[in-house]
Amino acid sequence: MEARRQSSNEPVQSPKPKTKKIYFEEDSTNASYEALPNAVFFTLFFSVVYFLLSRWREKIRTSTPLHLVTSSEIVALFALIASFIYLLGFFGIDFVKSLILRPSTDVWISEDVEENGVLLRKEDIGKVPCGQALDCSAPAAPVLSDQKVFDEKPVRVTTEEDEEIVKAVVAGTIPSYSLESKLGDCKRAAAIRRDALVRLTGKSLSGLPLDGFDYDAILGQCCEMPIGYVQIPVGIAGPLLLNGREYSVPMATTEGCLVASTNRGCKAIHLSGGASSVLLKDGMTRAPVVRFGTAKRAADLKLYLEDPLNFETLAVAFNRSSRFARLQGIKCAIAGKNLYLRFVCSTGDAMGMNMVSKGVQNVLDFLQTDFPDMDTIKLCGFLMEIGNFCSDKKPAAVNWIEGRGKSVVCEAIIKGDVVREVLKTSVESLVELNVLKNLTGSAMAGALGGFNAHTSNIVTAIYIATGQDPAQNVESSHCITMMEAVNDGKDLHISVTMPSIEVGTVGGGTQLASQSACLNLLGVKGANRESPGANSRLLATIVAGAVLAGELSLMSALAAGQLVKSHMKYNRSSKEASNTA
Repeated sequence: MEARRQSSNEPVQSPKPKTKKIYFEEDSTNASYEALPNAVFFTLFFSVVYFLLSRWREKIRTSTPLHLVTSSEIVALFALIASFIYLLGFFGIDFVKSLILRPSTDVWISEDVEENGVLLRKEDIGKVPCGQALDCSAPAAPVLSDQKVFDEKPVRVTTEEDEEIVKAVVAGTIPSYSLESKLGDCKRAAAIRRDALVRLTGKSLSGLPLDGFDYDAILGQCCEMPIGYVQIPVGIAGPLLLNGREYSVPMATTEGCLVASTNRGCKAIHLSGGASSVLLKDGMTRAPVVRFGTAKRAADLKLYLEDPLNFETLAVAFNRSSRFARLQGIKCAIAGKNLYLRFVCSTGDAMGMNMVSKGVQNVLDFLQTDFPDMDTIKLCGFLMEIGNFCSDKKPAAVNWIEGRGKSVVCEAIIKGDVVREVLKTSVESLVELNVLKNLTGSAMAGALGGFNAHTSNIVTAIYIATGQDPAQNVESSHCITMMEAVNDGKDLHISVTMPSIEVGTVGGGTQLASQSACLNLLGVKGANRESPGANSRLLATIVAGAVLAGELSLMSALAAGQLVKSHMKYNRSSKEASNTA
């Protein structure tokens, strides 16, 4: 009885799955066995070469045609080809080895799943200690099907090789920026760089996601040395009724009330019959600086460039750089011996600064012939931004006056009852507030292109959502908001004038999946094949229309005294509010 009780308490072991191990013997017997055919094929190869060379030399001496071969020569040719293929494999040609020397079944195949075609990959075996891989009683490594490998998110397990790379990055022996090129796997490079950064700084990155992003898509064009990505929520404002069409405007932001406020402005515009916009100008700029020995020579080049008779010649040189780039004009400014050249050109659906840079270089090369004493100032081979006369990513009067990118004006007439019922204010209050805040207040502050309430809020949110350069919100947010009572004071006329909206629908961040989806939502994804540049121009007008809605709603909230109340309700989390209480 005691013996039976003890046996009943023993754990019942489940039958172990039978496994079939397919591997190669790598002992000394096998090595000596492989040495024999190696010697045979070496001898065969050189013997056949010697035989054929002697036979062909004899044919040449006796004037016998070379294409006439005997049976022994045919056998020798086949032996030459066979020994050559073997020697390719012997000297490390992997694909020849796999076809000639080795079977392709160097995997562990479990018989109980072999019928379903489920394999345990060889590289997975290396993730456990060698002894454990041979011990059937140990917990089995996960069995992955080929489909599962691609469909599931991979579990990041640092292998010994990755661990060595992380240590090398920490020690500085492997530069962090070179991981992508050395490993050939962008996501793996990001994971290794991330681990190295955590060890170097001692700071956790647990809140920064790594999985779920295509790191190959940003290589060489969007971001260097990535360690993850930041999540920014995308909200929808609209529908925005603009030029007779409705648009749902995507806005990526972490500021509460912004999307809701813009959405209210869209509603007011829609109920009033919609807004209309006009594209005034479309031209991206680049501005190198050149210098001469004297101011007179700089003035000579200025006069040459501004002469209408020379424009066609310069345009031909410029337009060779791209099938979309078309030179529109050159504005010059002198400072002593230095001449600043502001090139303006159309760039199709691209934002286009790189495109303009190529054309500018062509013109400078052309001018060097007639002005050999012209010195182009370069830093690290890059001259286009040296002049700062563009002006890119900086507030500048030249952009406010001359424009850069797309210049757009957008307007709407908001009905009086919509102002009262939707915006909760009056036409008179809005007109007065606009003068006090956007016009007089901005002038008192010495604003440069900032005669508005919060244009940059809307511009930046749309730019991030659609893959634009967020830093260009500086000049793209140049805007003057005008309000006026019309129709005997019953209705409100509101307009925004934005001289330098810099957008594109191809290149840069527009190619990323999320940003591309937002562009697709607006109907401006990619290049317009029928009318190059139409998509980017439409995007610029949508930006101006959304700014119009945002300006209208915020100004109404200020006029009605609702701003603080709205932000307390929507711009603070319930957790933060409860903690404060």
